[in-house]
Amino acid sequence: MRRKRSKHNEKITQNYLENIPVHSSHISWSADENGAVTLDIENRGVMNRIAQKLLKKPKVSHIHLDEMGSFIWPLIDGERRITDFGEPVEQHFGEKAHPLYERLAKFFQILESYHFIYWKNEQEKK
Repeated sequence: MRRKRSKHNEKITQNYLENIPVHSSHISWSADENGAVTLDIENRGVMNRIAQKLLKKPKVSHIHLDEMGSFIWPLIDGERRITDFGEPVEQHFGEKAHPLYERLAKFFQILESYHFIYWKNEQEKK
């Protein structure tokens, strides 16, 4: 019997380091005086409206990125591959960033899973 490949397994085998991330257009963001980035996500849709009215859920969720995420987020310009983030991250964080490319790949996987970014090369295929 053949084993069905899950979407998760396919993502892990993709070569993320060659992808070009782009901010999703529905996300606004800001950085404070220390450089800490906050993503502002508007909770849209019927279920979100019901939750906002009945459960007092916020209309906008604020996602606070950690130190490395706050450093990387403003560098996402739709031109750089993930490999291009390695040098500035390593210069800024040094050994703290290691294992460097595994951490970058995981960070971008998480951003993609929440639809905070999309891949430029995938958008061009559509």
